[in-house]
Amino acid sequence: MGTELLTIGAFAKASQLSPKALRLYDELGLLPPARVDPVTGYRRYAPEQVERARLVAWLRRLGMPLVHIRHVCSLDAGAAAGEIRAFWARAEADTAARRDLAAFLIDHLTRRDPAMSPTAPALSLRYAAASDTGLVRESNQDTAYASSGLLAVADGFGAGGAPASAAAVASLRRLETDGVPADGLLNVLADAVEEAGRAVHDAVGGTGSGPREAAGTTLTAMLWTGSQLGLVHVGDSRVYLLRDGELFQITHDHTVVQSMVDEGRITPEEAASHPQRSLLVRALGPGADATAEMRLQDARPGDRYLLCSDGLSTVVPSDGLRRVLAAPGEPGQAVRELVALANGSGGPDNVSCVVADVVPGV
Repeated sequence: MGTELLTIGAFAKASQLSPKALRLYDELGLLPPARVDPVTGYRRYAPEQVERARLVAWLRRLGMPLVHIRHVCSLDAGAAAGEIRAFWARAEADTAARRDLAAFLIDHLTRRDPAMSPTAPALSLRYAAASDTGLVRESNQDTAYASSGLLAVADGFGAGGAPASAAAVASLRRLETDGVPADGLLNVLADAVEEAGRAVHDAVGGTGSGPREAAGTTLTAMLWTGSQLGLVHVGDSRVYLLRDGELFQITHDHTVVQSMVDEGRITPEEAASHPQRSLLVRALGPGADATAEMRLQDARPGDRYLLCSDGLSTVVPSDGLRRVLAAPGEPGQAVRELVALANGSGGPDNVSCVVADVVPGV
């Protein structure tokens, strides 16, 4: 007499997985039932499947993505243990990074706005910008700009990439002299992004189904009010903040690969070498999704900001960026060293960066 199969309800109870989860794992080929009734479609499971099901449940509680769980379940016990050990090491490193970011955000949100305090010291920016063609590209499609009121980097792409990036930055420069109050800054930035989108469209012309087919640009900029920076971000250029010796990336890449990381389909390490790592999901240009990330950033004396195109961030690791930014020296020295680092790593793309220090001043 053969082994009696378990109903999906009995198997769910034994494995500590819900019937809904069991149906999903069957569809994914992760935990197929031993038998499916050809008429009713009712699933039945073998008792020996309970151990694998419990392993799946444990790995899900650990936060492991389903695609990784499928791989672990295909291994023998020793190799599976090694995979779990490596996964948890990555998870602990990610938790440490998130803990640092959480501490930064808590500090950011609980501090009083310096503009609300009559005793707050006057602050200003000390800044420098640099843009370089790199060692491989024939022309430079980036635009980098810095002034006492505006910091901006735009990375153009397609046949009209250079005019696109220049048009995007130029459309923001009028904000430098408009005297925008801090409490209305985000609304002003929202209008400015729309204007930048129109300027880019006029600069490149034409239509397209997305940023890969048409010319366009990324845009990452910060507008200074004297106590805060208004951030606007579309694409995969980045903003980093060096505060108290720690480096934080304060923008999120709008790319296909970053979306895959967010969904748990690939790891950040896999994303770094993924063949589609430069494919954008947001940009300014005909046919592109121009939804911008916008927020206010409180400033402290001693803060150092880096805005850069992906020509820097994809070839120079974060510890290399931190080393340059944390070293003594003016912003001009820092941007020269950062460009040199990118070119020293092969200079495969145009590289642009802006470094700005928040300093006491009028």
